[in-house]
Amino acid sequence: MSNVRFQRFARFLTAAVATTAVAVPVHSAPASALSTRSSAVPAFNGSVYAIAYRGNTVYVGGSFTSATWGRTTHTRRRLAAFDARTGALLAWNPGADRTVRALAVSGSAVYAAGDFGTISGLRRDNLARLDAGTGRPGAFQPTVAGTPHALWAGNGRLYVGGSFSAVNGSSRRNLAAFSLTSGGLDAGWRPSADGTVYTLTGYGTKVYAGGSFHKVNGVSGTLRAAALAGTGGAVDRTFLPKAPAQVNSLAVDGTGVYAATGGQGGRAIAWTTRGSVRWQRLFDGDATAVVRLNGVTFVGGHFDRACLTLTNGAQGTCAGGSLSRVKLAAVGSSGALTGWAPQANGVVGVRVLAVNRALGALGAGGDFTVVAGQSRKRYAAFR
Repeated sequence: MSNVRFQRFARFLTAAVATTAVAVPVHSAPASALSTRSSAVPAFNGSVYAIAYRGNTVYVGGSFTSATWGRTTHTRRRLAAFDARTGALLAWNPGADRTVRALAVSGSAVYAAGDFGTISGLRRDNLARLDAGTGRPGAFQPTVAGTPHALWAGNGRLYVGGSFSAVNGSSRRNLAAFSLTSGGLDAGWRPSADGTVYTLTGYGTKVYAGGSFHKVNGVSGTLRAAALAGTGGAVDRTFLPKAPAQVNSLAVDGTGVYAATGGQGGRAIAWTTRGSVRWQRLFDGDATAVVRLNGVTFVGGHFDRACLTLTNGAQGTCAGGSLSRVKLAAVGSSGALTGWAPQANGVVGVRVLAVNRALGALGAGGDFTVVAGQSRKRYAAFR
């Protein structure tokens, strides 16, 4: 998602501590129903950090400045949209002056967050509301003292997480919420995280936050992952999983909560809704993205191998055997690897995953340029 994540990966490369935990299934589960071949999509000349679906439209954000569809290259400054069915690039072209790190869709609005100061030449301080059809920035114009990294829309609110100290001049420590109707800062939702929030998601009335923080609202047990009330922001003390390393991405559904973490070897972890570990998978590099589709957990990251145990050694190397899973992997309901292995490339690899359940589609963005032997510059789509 950012150079910060690349630095975290560099730190992981120098680590050399072995860890042992619960055993994991060593045999691959049946393959995912998704193809390992990407459908046709635009190519981007820079990193893709964020993906959001709205019906048959895919919105992407990142550090890119152009997108190529067919044989034609078009200017797309850090924001673009294309047809999820055909891959055709759309005219939607707001243009941000710096990196877009997160996107969320609500109704006819696309919300963007990142490092930018202007969109479409209009002043927007790291956070903006864009028309889903025209790309025109709306009147929503908050000021953020810091950098937002994560967005989630639900419960009538836009929830924001990141590394910031104030919003609209009001103290907000790395978490804030706005009314989706009025755009006003929610005075009643003000949980406080003592470190950066990198990911937000929600289920029902709860909001789940992950990152590098040690505590939320001063509550012990909220180490790097917490569940918050969608109204008021109180910590749900029944969900205290104490994540073993920085949480880069979260997914949640009726079966539980799923995390992608860094550390000495990244992990995909499945928790119950009460924070107990159901299964874990260890990789030889950071896991940066996790999503759920059709009962399968898809994971993306910097890794090249999926470990067959939860033991690793110097520089995160799998100590008990491994299978090749270059930047992308899929895990079945019991924690066993599936046979799905598209094999991407690059050092950073995958930064973000997103799903469109109506289309049965998975989108992957990052820094890769090849997936399953195909040229797929920084975006791939699987059906």
